[in-house]
Amino acid sequence: MLNVFTLSNGRLFQEEIESLEELSRFRPIWVDLEEPTPEEKRWVKQYYGLSIPEDAIDDDIEESARFYEEDNGELHIRSDFLVADPDEPRQERVAFILNTMNEQLRSHGVLFSIHDETVPAFRLLRMRARRMPGLLTDAKEVLLKLFDADAEYCADTLEGIYDDLEMTSKKVLDGNVGDEVAGEVLAAIARQEDMNGRIRRNVMDTRRAVSFLMRSKMLGAEQFEEARQILRDIDSLDSHTAFLFEKINFLMDATVGFININQNRIIKLFSVASVALLPPTLVASIYGMNFRHMPELNQSWGYPYAIALMVASALLPMWYFRRRGWLK
Repeated sequence: MLNVFTLSNGRLFQEEIESLEELSRFRPIWVDLEEPTPEEKRWVKQYYGLSIPEDAIDDDIEESARFYEEDNGELHIRSDFLVADPDEPRQERVAFILNTMNEQLRSHGVLFSIHDETVPAFRLLRMRARRMPGLLTDAKEVLLKLFDADAEYCADTLEGIYDDLEMTSKKVLDGNVGDEVAGEVLAAIARQEDMNGRIRRNVMDTRRAVSFLMRSKMLGAEQFEEARQILRDIDSLDSHTAFLFEKINFLMDATVGFININQNRIIKLFSVASVALLPPTLVASIYGMNFRHMPELNQSWGYPYAIALMVASALLPMWYFRRRGWLK
């Protein structure tokens, strides 16, 4: 799918392109290719003179090749954007090509973005730009705002993790954590830890991309200051992710502690039962030997007496354990 975004009276307008003729009618500042077809790539190459690399959004590309500038002035950035899907959280690789030196585009330049699926940060920026005239002025501003939207999207996701951990904390700190509840808590903590780790990785990648933009010396004074503000926002997210890691570890340790307590109760029950059954086992062993000098066995009350002695020898330890509070 090929979409172009143009500016009119300070507002961002989106147009879906279905032919080369439609593409030639617009002068966009942003061209977005979502899962582009070979034909759409050919339109871009034919009209803008831009060849999209085949490995633009490959995951196995070397880290050192993700940020570079061509001799013709094209700026290439490959960055990951968070997709906080509750069922399958992931990072979506996006390739950016910032073209500012093409003769046909020299008035304001064009930002090209290539990706395989919808990115929430892109949708967030489009909503903002429609409601806030003057938010975007050129292609470089679009790129900065996309990174800013990604940082804010990560912050919103962190707030969701805080809320989820609050509910999880209530279950754990309630003290009545059975095996079923403990399993639910551990599953929830694992999901939250995975999401938190992805956010931490994502903000690290965004920091690298913004730093590369600042080093490229392509930003104006206001845009450079905006990039610095994005880096400060990202730094604030780092402290939140570190705190969440500590909180998740605490809840994990507390849950595992309750699981150990439940297991210790079971082991304690078996220990008490085995100790309580030792005396009747000893009595049964003695009378089971049928020694010659056991005159009570020749009496009618002999065996009932032995059985009563076995029961008494079992109840006496249980009474003692109960009195000491070991059965609570």
